[in-house]
Amino acid sequence: MADRERKLMSEGVVTYAYILLYIALSSGQIFFNKWVLSSKEINFPYPLALTLLHMVFSSVLCFVLTKVLKIMKVEEGMTLDIYINSVIPIGAMFAMTLWLGNTAYLYISVSFAQMLKAIMPVAVFILGVAAGLEVMSCRMLLIMSVISFGVLVASYGEININWVGVIYQMGGVVGEALRLIFMEILVKRKGLKLNPVSVMYYVSPCSALCLLVPWIFLEKPKMDEQLTWSFHPLVLTLNCICTFALNLSVFLVISHTSALTIRVAGVVKDWVVVLLSALLFVDAKLTLINLCGYAIAIAGVAAYNSHKLKKEASRVISDESRDALPLISSSTSNE
Repeated sequence: MADRERKLMSEGVVTYAYILLYIALSSGQIFFNKWVLSSKEINFPYPLALTLLHMVFSSVLCFVLTKVLKIMKVEEGMTLDIYINSVIPIGAMFAMTLWLGNTAYLYISVSFAQMLKAIMPVAVFILGVAAGLEVMSCRMLLIMSVISFGVLVASYGEININWVGVIYQMGGVVGEALRLIFMEILVKRKGLKLNPVSVMYYVSPCSALCLLVPWIFLEKPKMDEQLTWSFHPLVLTLNCICTFALNLSVFLVISHTSALTIRVAGVVKDWVVVLLSALLFVDAKLTLINLCGYAIAIAGVAAYNSHKLKKEASRVISDESRDALPLISSSTSNE
């Protein structure tokens, strides 16, 4: 009994350690990107180039880990049809999300960008309804209204609002919502289940190619002409490593806990980022209206997560019941 209690305690410690690691890496990566892009710090004001570096680094590292060192395994089942119809759209939307999200940091504060991200469930739900994956209901309409109202209040309380940054951030939100929709289609309609390492293995090269084309036309000429920035190999390499570690931490949390845990941890992380950014960055000034609006939005996000998880749980139960019916009928006939 004592051994079992010790084992459960050690597993609990490991689980909480993974959750804290995810919160620390996710929050730290946001601050790290802002620090690299800021003209007052590292002064690498090229979000497209930074995102491209992340994807190239992730592609190379995934290949080394899975094909050279064979430490991790890539799931089977990928076909050319699935890659063209699902992986390429996911990779394109992932590239769009990271590019526009990082660009927003050039114009708005980290805290305000994080507040705007709370609108994500609204974008996912609207696009899900359009794709036939979600069903409109009075309850969901109320939840979406609460989230939208909270984000509007938080935006109204922003002192130094920059609409260019808001547009970039909203574009990143739409890109992420589309990515999640394509991921759901990949899993539900294609029947393919990939672990995060496999997703990174397939998606990262595609995202890198999607970023390479606009980088050549939009940022490369500026980088060739501009002499006011300096390339920091060590800093940028560490930034890429942190991005890869963040993706792996998500895998560790999900594999040791559940989707509910990662969503709750995400809400905690959002508050950590909002509050810490006010202390770390001069341009992040929180007002009472900011915080009240964000609290309303997060309450709506929590209600949305709860609704989705209950729906998933009921679906799993119904699937298990349906699978058990043939066993019951066969055992009855045998008797």
